[in-house]
Amino acid sequence: MSDLTPQSAGRRRPDRAALVIGVALLALGCLVGWDAHRLTGGSYARIGPTAFPYAIAVGLLALGVWTIVEAMRGKFPEREKDEIAPIIWIIGGLAAQLLLLNVAGFSIGTGLLFAATARAFGYRALWKSIPIGIVLSLAIWLVFSQLLRLRLPAGPLERLFL
Repeated sequence: MSDLTPQSAGRRRPDRAALVIGVALLALGCLVGWDAHRLTGGSYARIGPTAFPYAIAVGLLALGVWTIVEAMRGKFPEREKDEIAPIIWIIGGLAAQLLLLNVAGFSIGTGLLFAATARAFGYRALWKSIPIGIVLSLAIWLVFSQLLRLRLPAGPLERLFL
């Protein structure tokens, strides 16, 4: 006779990844609550500067408990296998932007991030997506720097418009 009875056959094991996420949500909720408790500054109104951080902390704690309960019940659906190549393209694009932002400027760094993200989502023509990304990023830089008067890192391309 098998160990799997009809009653135990439908029961799934606890989902470890969901348990980790639930514990992380609890820890984050505790951190936000502790930080809200440290806030000072009197208020003449009933709602002071700590009201919203406390509300966020309570929400995070509730989500953490709910996630842990559902993980223990095994109610989460099976996850698909992750594809590593798109993740590497996006991380590479972020690293390129981080490294090139102050050297090559906002437009080139963000244009390369755009192209890497497009490649991660399946668009393989980098020879098209890199210039498109740079032109879109330059347009964003122009809006932020000229219209909104906010400062973004300027490189050789942006200096043509200064």
